[in-house]
Amino acid sequence: MKSTASRRALRLAQDRWTTTGIRWSCQRRQSLLVAFQRLQCTNSRSNLEIEGQTYQIDSWTNVPQSILSFVPRRLHLQPSHPVSLTRKLIESRFPSPTYKHHNDLSPVVTVAQNFDSLGFPADHPGRNRSDTYYINKDTVLRTHTSAHEADIFRQNASEGYTISADVYRRDAVDRSHYPVFHQMEGARMWDRRKVPGGNIAKAVWDDLAKMPNHDLEVEDPNPTIHPERNPLQAEHHSQEEVEAVAAHLKRSLEGVVVELFSKAKQAAATVDAPDPLIQEEPLRVRWVEAYFPFTSPSWELEVFWQGDWLEILGCGVTKQDLYINAGIPNHIGWAFGVGLERVAMLLFSIPDIRLFWSRDMRFLSQFTTIEKINRFKSFSKHPACYKDVAFWLRSSSSSAGGGLRSNAQDFHENDVMEIVRIIGGDLVEDVRLVDEFQHPVSGRKSLCYRINYRSLERTLTNEEANEMHEHVKGELVNKLGVELR
Repeated sequence: MKSTASRRALRLAQDRWTTTGIRWSCQRRQSLLVAFQRLQCTNSRSNLEIEGQTYQIDSWTNVPQSILSFVPRRLHLQPSHPVSLTRKLIESRFPSPTYKHHNDLSPVVTVAQNFDSLGFPADHPGRNRSDTYYINKDTVLRTHTSAHEADIFRQNASEGYTISADVYRRDAVDRSHYPVFHQMEGARMWDRRKVPGGNIAKAVWDDLAKMPNHDLEVEDPNPTIHPERNPLQAEHHSQEEVEAVAAHLKRSLEGVVVELFSKAKQAAATVDAPDPLIQEEPLRVRWVEAYFPFTSPSWELEVFWQGDWLEILGCGVTKQDLYINAGIPNHIGWAFGVGLERVAMLLFSIPDIRLFWSRDMRFLSQFTTIEKINRFKSFSKHPACYKDVAFWLRSSSSSAGGGLRSNAQDFHENDVMEIVRIIGGDLVEDVRLVDEFQHPVSGRKSLCYRINYRSLERTLTNEEANEMHEHVKGELVNKLGVELR
């Protein structure tokens, strides 16, 4: 019975309808059944094949086939896709040969590349299986583009670079989070041995003088260095060097804002009812002190857009340890990182991150080139279907449930999200915790999640949502050992 229900749920989660409302053929249904069978037997297999490479699995393996199916998509390389257009716009501000662009690096990396090379402590939560997709104990799907940073530093093939890539994280289910998304990072370096007289500060200021100016309104009220909030790496850098590097970094990224949001304003002016707020407000940015483990001092760049301040990216002066560990100790420079979907949602006015993965031509045909940015025009708005699921977590002394992770101290919300994603896929818009309660006598904890089943392409029936929801409840019991209320 469980297998039959699971097959029905998979069919509902993966089925798509044509624009005329006709279901796909029985042949397609059969292929989905085969896909489900592969998913079910993952734990019984001894290896995984990813892009022609075979990887041994072990007790750390937690990546489902549904996630591996995204690996070949590479949205950032599809010529007219909004993620790719956003990448091209940003890259245009970092020209060759100073900057080399890396866009086709494999998403399969070692734990050493993803964590160790960047100085992640052994107990960092990002290393947990609740946050990261493990292929095996030594291999993961990269969680950030910085997994390639040490290798590119070590190659030392250019003064600067950008990396654009798909990254993978177990995360929340809502309109702005997805288990696969795209990051872009960039860096610029100067070699003390190669600049005239070893004078880094002068060399950086000379490079800055060659860069184009802009007419942005910039708010930057804080000093470049603060001993507590934004410290200097005093054992490696002088204040004069960091002032120059920070100025070069900020001018570079302010130029990115000009490129992106000038295009966004032009696109907003072409719609049937232009937003006067966008047309009238000048482009404004502000620099906010921040903390990142790979840079110091560090900042976030915010843009004033549609009446609100929005965080766009993070950046800073690169930690010298990264250069030292990569074998280029004489370098000094800056780095930044940005989420491409986040920027694309603002640039193209795309309201739901699931749309980026749509194969529907009503979505894809709206975007063409970076010369002409089009704001997304909604082609459908289907009703939501809300379903609640409430359950008790098992206390260490309770006999309810069936697994170690069912204990309250071992429970992680991302496990709930992962179950819902595997079953519902893109038919789930968001999952929210709406209630929690702790029993005053037993001490057991109860949680209630509300799942919004809503397709981007068609109206779901209540029967379909119910079938998926029943399977979700069954898997919560089977996988997490909870007790349904």
